[in-house]
Amino acid sequence: MLTMRRVARVAPWSLAALLIGASSAVHAQAIQNTMDPLGSPWNAQRIFEPSALPELEHRDTRDSNNEPVAPEDTPVKNRQQPGYEPVGIRHGSWMFNPSLMTGALYDSNVFASNTQKRSDIAAVIEPSLRAHTLWERHGIDLKLNSQSTIYNENSSLDQTNASLKGAGWFDVAHDMVVLGSFQIARLNEGVGSLSSPTNAVTPTPYNLFSGDLTVRKEWNRFTGSVGARVDSYEFGTARAQDGSIIDQSARDGQIYAVHGRIDYAFSPSLGWFAGAEGNQRDLRGIPGSSIDSTGYRVLSGFTVGLGRLVKGEFGGGYVEQRFDNPLIGTVSGPSYRAKLTWSPTRMLDIHVKAEQLVTQTSDTSSTGVLANAVQIGADYELLRNVVLSASAGYETDRFFGQDRRDTVTSTNASVKYLMNRFSSISAYHRYTSRDSNTPIFSYDKHQVGINVTAQF
Repeated sequence: MLTMRRVARVAPWSLAALLIGASSAVHAQAIQNTMDPLGSPWNAQRIFEPSALPELEHRDTRDSNNEPVAPEDTPVKNRQQPGYEPVGIRHGSWMFNPSLMTGALYDSNVFASNTQKRSDIAAVIEPSLRAHTLWERHGIDLKLNSQSTIYNENSSLDQTNASLKGAGWFDVAHDMVVLGSFQIARLNEGVGSLSSPTNAVTPTPYNLFSGDLTVRKEWNRFTGSVGARVDSYEFGTARAQDGSIIDQSARDGQIYAVHGRIDYAFSPSLGWFAGAEGNQRDLRGIPGSSIDSTGYRVLSGFTVGLGRLVKGEFGGGYVEQRFDNPLIGTVSGPSYRAKLTWSPTRMLDIHVKAEQLVTQTSDTSSTGVLANAVQIGADYELLRNVVLSASAGYETDRFFGQDRRDTVTSTNASVKYLMNRFSSISAYHRYTSRDSNTPIFSYDKHQVGINVTAQF
């Protein structure tokens, strides 16, 4: 029988699958509106995300209580009820899960503009294949997928994203694990996103090669991790309203980062954490105008966990990005983060997130942003096979190097109906409103869509 410690390590693979399958689309917000769960040990690679408090009872007690986690004790949005989980195709010690999602989308403002408002409908096709190991100790999880969006009237917005993502872990000892992840992708920056060229009427394609390697170690109540990551970008061109070509190759380059985190558990319901990440950005830029920079972010605070009722993390710290170009200078300031999940019943999860950070409009841009955001959302299990989700966010953005201040209001509502093990249907509505003191950047849009998924 596996020990409880082993179960705790195997369980995150369901979360790893969600992590590597997340969308790579660029959002209008500097702080993305996401409430995806992330469990230990994968927070070792995303060190500013909440960690799970460890089991502190005696090993013999843990072993005697070794029972599978019931669906009702997992997050509402991602729980798998018996009879609705994918079947999969097993080949030796590997499991394969193919799926195909097709859908239709209505967008009330496809160019995210306040002067060139056009609505359109689009077809969305997303095939994917997940492959993961069934080994008792080490593990590998891979996902290959593509997403094509084809517009009815504005074919210039058509785009196809394709990616291969992977995550893996190697259990060196019962208290030490090596984590790795990678991504090879061909992606697009959507028109109207913060990092898209202002006058663009087509998406900006780019290639991304990313990898992370982390070592995580436990010492009784202490847990520590240290790792390194590299992201390599290669951008293509976009087209402007007047038909001219917008070359984005100045943003090509590599971003190197080192990161570390330590956690200490005072009790099963209270812990302390500290995380730090440093980066060096070597980007092409343009002659006479470098966008190379070095920076760091540190955050420290407390992790709380009151059974399955309340889980969250609260922290504060500092962030700084120092650019080689004296005309850009140094972007720095305090940073805080609070993320809480409250489950008053086993059918309802309420999420709250508040965050302040000094960032850039994109990893490869020189425009700094001081962003403050508050987000709240809820997931409700109406029936075993029907889940309702809703969220709302409010963000303020202050831009460095220009007299610009924006506020972003967003809402998101969806319903998902699981018909059986092999199919599901979902519908959603998203609303985004950006209000800027520079009118050219103001816009609002509604997106309404329906998706049908077949899986095995």
